[in-house]
Amino acid sequence: MLRSMRYGEADRILHLYTPNRGRVSAIAKGVRRARSRFGGRLEPFFRLHIELHEGRGELLTVTGAQTIEAHARLRGDGRALDSAARACDAVGRLFETSEPHPGVFNLLCRQLALLDQRAGAGTRAGALAFRLKLLLAAGLAPQLGACASCGEPEHLVGFSGAAGGVVCAACEAGSFPLEQEAHGFMTDALGRSLTEVPEAGAVVLGQVERAIAATLEHHAHVRLMPAAGRAG
Repeated sequence: MLRSMRYGEADRILHLYTPNRGRVSAIAKGVRRARSRFGGRLEPFFRLHIELHEGRGELLTVTGAQTIEAHARLRGDGRALDSAARACDAVGRLFETSEPHPGVFNLLCRQLALLDQRAGAGTRAGALAFRLKLLLAAGLAPQLGACASCGEPEHLVGFSGAAGGVVCAACEAGSFPLEQEAHGFMTDALGRSLTEVPEAGAVVLGQVERAIAATLEHHAHVRLMPAAGRAG
């Protein structure tokens, strides 16, 4: 579950991400009552097997739910909880339609599981690696192997959201500087699993986050929350 909000006296509206139906919204009736049959399982970051009824309205209705993974350790750590919220927000904004993306579903499940296993380890580097993989899944992965404007494979000095990737010295007008370490982080993060996030300093990660933001703004018209809080 991506997030939920109160509705009426005892209901909740749930925003769910599913492997076969993409993002869907559903109403859980009476879930806020003390004796609700759903207990406390209809909360963000739970992985659920959920039964839905499709009526005439836009909202589906939750008729049953079984917990697959509650991520209990994650819920006990503020930093991990914040990282989970930002991961779910990114998925919800980038993949907001009912088009199925099983790979995105599995990627989010993996990220939440890692945050649960390593509660407190929700680092900015990990969050940015996750976002780079979301870009790849959305078909928006930046061009990193050569200049996105002219194809020059060397002298890559900047990043251009409009061009869609790194640019060389001859094409750097309108770009911002991208250090070699930032370029390397992006390449490594895209090529490695989420368990092998490369290390990087604050300046490098700032450039990586700016590159991701520029790509999204130019090609998806989407703005995300910062990848991590101030302590991230």
